[in-house]
Amino acid sequence: MSDSARSRKPPPTATQRALGLLVRREHSRKELSRKLVARGVEADEAAAAIAKLSEAGWQDDARFAELLVRSRAASGHGPVHVRAELRMHGLDSDAVAAAMEGFDGDWNAIARDLVRRRLGAQVAKDPAQQRRAADLLLRRGFAMDQVRAALGGVDFDD
Repeated sequence: MSDSARSRKPPPTATQRALGLLVRREHSRKELSRKLVARGVEADEAAAAIAKLSEAGWQDDARFAELLVRSRAASGHGPVHVRAELRMHGLDSDAVAAAMEGFDGDWNAIARDLVRRRLGAQVAKDPAQQRRAADLLLRRGFAMDQVRAALGGVDFDD
């Protein structure tokens, strides 16, 4: 047997490929399936591998959703943005609702901290800065009531 024949390994199975992705970070079922298919795994084979890993506890959409909510909140994204991202990952409305309800952070405090970090403490005194702050928060996925709370009850309806 030649050296090259001995050193060749069989190609990884769909389960091994999926596990390789999951040890790096959490993935939703949809995301994991998409990545496996992109790597040349047949769709039904990918689904079977994901089901096997899910059953073994390696893949869990609820755990993925919980981690994504915490991660996005920590980086200053609001609940509107987070919900949309969870849906993009193929999670159903029950899973999205459970992840959002399970989050124990304060969206108003997250919004206030983001404004303070990005624009400083002078926002409360300057209407132009208040509008900039409101635009920032809305772009980041905060609801209008959270924008008002973050800016001390400023009314933007006039």
